[in-house]
Amino acid sequence: MTRPTIVLGLGNVLMSDEGLGIHALRRLLASGRLDPEAQAIDGGTMGLELLSLAAGARRLLVIDAIDLDAAPGELLRVDGEALAAMQGEGSAHSLGLGDLLLAMRMLGEQPEDVVVLGLQPDRVSLGTATSEAVEQALPMLVEAALEQLDRWQAIDRRAEVRHA
Repeated sequence: MTRPTIVLGLGNVLMSDEGLGIHALRRLLASGRLDPEAQAIDGGTMGLELLSLAAGARRLLVIDAIDLDAAPGELLRVDGEALAAMQGEGSAHSLGLGDLLLAMRMLGEQPEDVVVLGLQPDRVSLGTATSEAVEQALPMLVEAALEQLDRWQAIDRRAEVRHA
């Protein structure tokens, strides 16, 4: 059985820009352009509960709010060493993506490739609407996610040609 590519939207839609990962995932699904072989998961704020859903993925694309003190709505990407550095930063009250990735690695279920795409939030406060900066940047985030998935598909096609 082929290990799937998982697209994981994270965030709290009741906390304005904090929910942008879920809003972007919904737009991605509504676009009709998501590869049917990719599994989309609305991870909300589930934390380590996502372990059973994401463990064993071949590739993991995470869409989330990323606070790196950039300009509001700026498209951000975290992968490689920067992503490895954040693993295990959670506490008993706040188990996040880093803890999920660490748990997957400890179980030998880590993906071959993990990319986190997101936007710099402008406002994280009670409310279901995203800020204007994030709302305007959501289409760019969805396109970036589709481009990443296309890159992974192209890698797979080249590998298939080499093995044929």
